[in-house]
Amino acid sequence: MQVQFNSDSSVMGTENVAERIEAAVRTKLARFEERLTRLEIHVRDENGPKHGADDKACMIEARPRGGRPIGVTEHASKVDDAARKAAHTLAQRLERFFGKESRHGHDQRPDKAL
Repeated sequence: MQVQFNSDSSVMGTENVAERIEAAVRTKLARFEERLTRLEIHVRDENGPKHGADDKACMIEARPRGGRPIGVTEHASKVDDAARKAAHTLAQRLERFFGKESRHGHDQRPDKAL
């Protein structure tokens, strides 16, 4: 599973923000790793230097093999909290998505031959 991390300049306060958030998201979504091709993590500060309650946002988009992307966005006062909340919500949505897939007997789309 490939992970892509994006942020705006106001969020990158410390060097290890990207590594810390990526590690937390990978840990939360580890059970789905074989079923996902890519995760995109976007973090931003919506108010910039003005500060405010729940002004940090984290959007995570998961791309299941053979399926449409599934995305969630969560807000919190700290970037790490927003990422943790987004990973939790995404895990719930993936559980539903893969659960429905197995109940209905849908096979994953076969890889296309070139």
